[in-house]
Amino acid sequence: MKKISPSLLAADFANIENEVKNVTAAGADFLHLDIMDGHFVPNLTFGPPVVAAIKKVATIPLDVHLMIETPEKYVDDFLKAGADYLTIHIESTQYTAELLKKIRAFGAKSGLTLRPRTPIESVKDFLPLCDLVLVMTVEPGFGGQSFMMDQVAKIDWLKDHRQKNNLHYLIEVDGGVSDKTRIHVENADVLVAGTYVFKNDYKKSIQSLR
Repeated sequence: MKKISPSLLAADFANIENEVKNVTAAGADFLHLDIMDGHFVPNLTFGPPVVAAIKKVATIPLDVHLMIETPEKYVDDFLKAGADYLTIHIESTQYTAELLKKIRAFGAKSGLTLRPRTPIESVKDFLPLCDLVLVMTVEPGFGGQSFMMDQVAKIDWLKDHRQKNNLHYLIEVDGGVSDKTRIHVENADVLVAGTYVFKNDYKKSIQSLR
């Protein structure tokens, strides 16, 4: 059964405590938080203080995705703010292994993200250090984009590689996920959806994805 991680970027931030409670009651497994710095991706969102505020009212894990340059400068802050899963981009740092180990040492779950143009081979050596691998099926930075079918091959490869090598990471997919595209991501374990969940009936949307 799929785990569902609604993306809070699509929530009503003027009413964020109720949004967190309502989407949790509707069956969400995780809460997905996209952290953008305006450099690595062309958009700005929020930082550790907002994550810490959400952590106070959340009863399910925070799935925090760092779309930022030099994440080594900020990983400690997001871990202290309450990230349960903390995912970095392979393209954004020279310290991939060190950061994945640091996240685990803190007691959180470590993750790596692949942008659409990033080859799957670039993460292969780091997969034993990952608790989660996030495949982006849109270009990161903005919500509401269309699902990129050519990224499905990465999801399938990750499942095959996990089985062959006795690894244990979750495979997560983010970008254009809806009841229409779910059929293409059968090999993923965790589905991130923002617009599809928050702009519709929360419970029905989550059930249709699961």
